[in-house]
Amino acid sequence: MSFQAYLDNIQTKTGKTPDQFRQWGLDRGFSTAEGLADGVKAGAIVTALKDEFSLGHGHAMAIVALLKGKNS
Repeated sequence: MSFQAYLDNIQTKTGKTPDQFRQWGLDRGFSTAEGLADGVKAGAIVTALKDEFSLGHGHAMAIVALLKGKNS
Protein backbone atom coordinates (compact mmCIF):
# COMPACT_ATOMS: atom_id res chain seq x y z
CA MET A 1 0.00 0.00 0.00
CA SER A 2 1.36 3.42 -0.91
CA PHE A 3 1.78 6.23 1.60
CA GLN A 4 -1.02 8.14 -0.15
CA ALA A 5 -3.31 5.12 0.13
CA TYR A 6 -2.65 5.03 3.90
CA LEU A 7 -3.54 8.72 4.16
CA ASP A 8 -6.68 8.23 2.06
CA ASN A 9 -7.80 5.34 4.28
CA ILE A 10 -7.10 7.37 7.42
CA GLN A 11 -9.15 10.27 6.07
CA THR A 12 -12.03 7.94 5.25
CA LYS A 13 -11.92 6.45 8.77
CA THR A 14 -11.44 9.69 10.75
CA GLY A 15 -12.70 12.47 8.50
CA LYS A 16 -9.39 14.27 9.07
CA THR A 17 -7.15 15.50 6.25
CA PRO A 18 -3.35 15.31 6.38
CA ASP A 19 -3.26 19.05 7.11
CA GLN A 20 -5.63 18.54 10.03
CA PHE A 21 -3.33 15.85 11.42
CA ARG A 22 -0.37 18.19 11.01
CA GLN A 23 -2.29 20.76 13.06
CA TRP A 24 -3.21 18.06 15.58
CA GLY A 25 0.48 17.28 16.02
CA LEU A 26 1.33 20.95 16.50
CA ASP A 27 -1.53 21.49 18.96
CA ARG A 28 -0.41 18.58 21.12
CA GLY A 29 3.25 19.51 21.04
CA PHE A 30 4.27 16.40 19.12
CA SER A 31 5.62 18.31 16.15
CA THR A 32 6.91 21.60 14.84
CA ALA A 33 6.90 23.07 11.35
CA GLU A 34 10.22 21.25 10.78
CA GLY A 35 9.31 17.78 12.07
CA LEU A 36 8.91 16.05 15.40
CA ALA A 37 9.44 18.17 18.49
CA ASP A 38 12.60 17.51 20.49
CA GLY A 39 12.29 14.50 22.73
CA VAL A 40 9.03 13.23 21.23
CA LYS A 41 9.04 9.51 20.52
CA ALA A 42 6.94 7.85 17.86
CA GLY A 43 5.38 5.57 20.48
CA ALA A 44 3.76 8.49 22.28
CA ILE A 45 2.19 9.71 19.06
CA VAL A 46 1.03 6.22 18.10
CA THR A 47 -0.61 5.75 21.50
CA ALA A 48 -2.43 9.10 21.21
CA LEU A 49 -3.63 8.30 17.68
CA LYS A 50 -4.88 4.87 18.75
CA ASP A 51 -6.69 6.39 21.73
CA GLU A 52 -8.20 9.41 19.97
CA PHE A 53 -8.92 8.01 16.52
CA SER A 54 -8.86 4.20 16.95
CA LEU A 55 -6.13 3.92 14.33
CA GLY A 56 -4.17 0.72 13.94
CA HIS A 57 -0.42 0.68 14.32
CA GLY A 58 0.37 0.96 10.59
CA HIS A 59 -1.97 3.87 10.04
CA ALA A 60 -0.67 5.63 13.15
CA MET A 61 2.90 5.21 11.88
CA ALA A 62 1.84 6.85 8.61
CA ILE A 63 0.73 9.90 10.61
CA VAL A 64 4.08 9.84 12.46
CA ALA A 65 5.81 9.91 9.06
CA LEU A 66 3.57 12.79 8.03
CA LEU A 67 4.51 14.72 11.19
CA LYS A 68 8.19 14.01 10.51
CA GLY A 69 7.77 15.79 7.19
CA LYS A 70 6.93 13.10 4.64
CA ASN A 71 4.77 14.62 1.92
CA SER A 72 1.45 13.16 0.96
